[in-house]
Amino acid sequence: MRTEPESVELHVALGGTFDPVHDGHLALIEQALAMGQLTVGLTSDGLAPETRLVDRPITPYKQRHQQLTEAVDPIARCFDRPYSIERLTEPTGIATAPQFDVLIVSPETRSGGDRINALRAAAGDSPLRIRVIDHVDAIDGARISSTRIVAGEIDVHGNRQPSGR
Repeated sequence: MRTEPESVELHVALGGTFDPVHDGHLALIEQALAMGQLTVGLTSDGLAPETRLVDRPITPYKQRHQQLTEAVDPIARCFDRPYSIERLTEPTGIATAPQFDVLIVSPETRSGGDRINALRAAAGDSPLRIRVIDHVDAIDGARISSTRIVAGEIDVHGNRQPSGR
């Protein structure tokens, strides 16, 4: 189901590692682009291991950037919205910049949005509108996650892997 664009052009921030890009990420991206001009903060190679909840190798930034671009381009074209991808080098990322109006988060990163708003308040900037986007479930009813994909449980669309796992 396609989300209709909002009439007011907002500046929307979204951050993550996107390793690999999956349908849950695409839901975040679609919601963000429905709201306005998107800037995606993509974690740097140095930051990615610090922000992950699991210990596993991370695909190099350049490859993740390319894969993310390939995923965002068609969605941005559908909404006729500009977007950019910027390197994140610190956990609070790009969202502390004053030009942003909205921060897109998943349920587990909601507290990070509150932390960013506290930093913005300390800097004299307006708080961001926090938009929490629910997880996308895999075919088995559990959420799609990069960890499950890398472990071979599911593919990027949440389907069981052919190996029968």
